[in-house]
Amino acid sequence: WARLCQHTLTYTLYYVYKETQFGCVSRDPVMTRAVVNVGVAVIVFICYFAGLERFANACGCSDETNRGSAYTAASRDDACGAEQKAVKASTGRPTSMVHIPGGVFTMGTGEAVLPQDGEGPPRRVQISDFAMDAYEVTNAAFGDFVADTNYTTEAEKFGDSFVAEYFLSDDVNSATTFAVAEASWWLAVKGAFWRQPEGKGSNILGRLDHPAVHVAWNDAAAYCRWAGRRLPTEAEWEYAARGGLEDRLFPWGNNPNPKGEHWMNIWQGEFPRVNTADDGYSGTAPVTSYPPNKYGLYNMVGNVWEWTADWWTVRHQAAFEKDPKGPLSGKDKVKKGGSFMCHKSYCYRYRCAARSHNTPDSSAFNLGFRCAADNLN
Repeated sequence: WARLCQHTLTYTLYYVYKETQFGCVSRDPVMTRAVVNVGVAVIVFICYFAGLERFANACGCSDETNRGSAYTAASRDDACGAEQKAVKASTGRPTSMVHIPGGVFTMGTGEAVLPQDGEGPPRRVQISDFAMDAYEVTNAAFGDFVADTNYTTEAEKFGDSFVAEYFLSDDVNSATTFAVAEASWWLAVKGAFWRQPEGKGSNILGRLDHPAVHVAWNDAAAYCRWAGRRLPTEAEWEYAARGGLEDRLFPWGNNPNPKGEHWMNIWQGEFPRVNTADDGYSGTAPVTSYPPNKYGLYNMVGNVWEWTADWWTVRHQAAFEKDPKGPLSGKDKVKKGGSFMCHKSYCYRYRCAARSHNTPDSSAFNLGFRCAADNLN
């Protein structure tokens, strides 16, 4: 852009110089004005699109990214700037929060589907008033945080992050050599991080209003501190997800498809090879997708796993508790809600009581978060 601008300016000045005969009166003032006007218009046009490209670089649409990993804007059909149009949750700091009124609820379940995950026993828990993001933190919001702080995520530090083979290009797949032994389709992809969700050659064009992924617990906690917020406790998360309903599988009830409709983003088809995307999305969905629960929270199950503040344990007291915060220390952190990669045959964890865990520095293609706060701000 700079070189094109330079050439246009040079030609315009040369023409004016020639026509005015070393500063004398122009032989054709009308033509001179026309050339100058066209030259100025071209320069303004160039500067405008140069500005768009600068914005593209800032949000991850450029051909260069941190640590030398390649980043190609493969589908320029979506102008990155256009994606900044506002969804409430994709306007950066702060995202929209809703007030969650305190109360008492039954945490966990007496009918555990995965008892090894510590889904039970059911216990009565009192929760104080708090606030929670209505939406999962988006790529746009996370990008604002990174731009403001120059933050480097755990995935960038490690140089790779986990992605399902189904979503990878042939080139990336062939270059990937490490897979999880128990799940050969779960691959450590070099260069995968929040701006390159599927690794080299991928981008977030058209996905600025989707949840940020490849976000480790450490990354999520850093974002929350920047935003003046915190991660929800596991008890707060589950209380909010249930939306005031007792003993229900999902935030809206027990039917996974109310009125024959899809109310969450999970895997349809045969996991992990066939995804029919009957719910409208094969990967992540915009954070405003599907109906909210009674507290006004979107995508509390499905879409992406969400970090909580608690350390992981599978041992819970059945006694009544008020605002529990989990163990004082541990190895892994609790995540809740399941993701777009969950299927009943493999990972039936898109239920309110379901839970899983990862180390605080772990990141993955289906792992994001939302913030909480003591009060609305």
